[in-house]
Amino acid sequence: MADASAYAENIKKYTKVYNQAAAEKIVGHLGIALRNKDSSIVACTDSGELDRVREKWCRGKLGLAQKQQELDAAMQAVCEKMKAEGGQKSRVTFYYLLAEHFGKLDALVG
Repeated sequence: MADASAYAENIKKYTKVYNQAAAEKIVGHLGIALRNKDSSIVACTDSGELDRVREKWCRGKLGLAQKQQELDAAMQAVCEKMKAEGGQKSRVTFYYLLAEHFGKLDALVG
């Protein structure tokens, strides 16, 4: 299992229940991208990046079939929730919150 301990406290700031196994799956999925500072954060002001999150994470990994507007609204809600992080929104936390929003945390570990 991937080590999610470095991200646990950040995730716990935004959620009531922390699913360590799901966080470990997200860390494992992101893999080497987390070693690079730029790719380890999500820039909510970069529409191209949000497009990639929608298509690669939401549709690809989570298998979501919702309309683009619904997925974009969920991403904007996570951006707003993590606003205090400024431009340093942890990709692991961002992905975790999206999976939680759509009820997919258990599916990640199942």
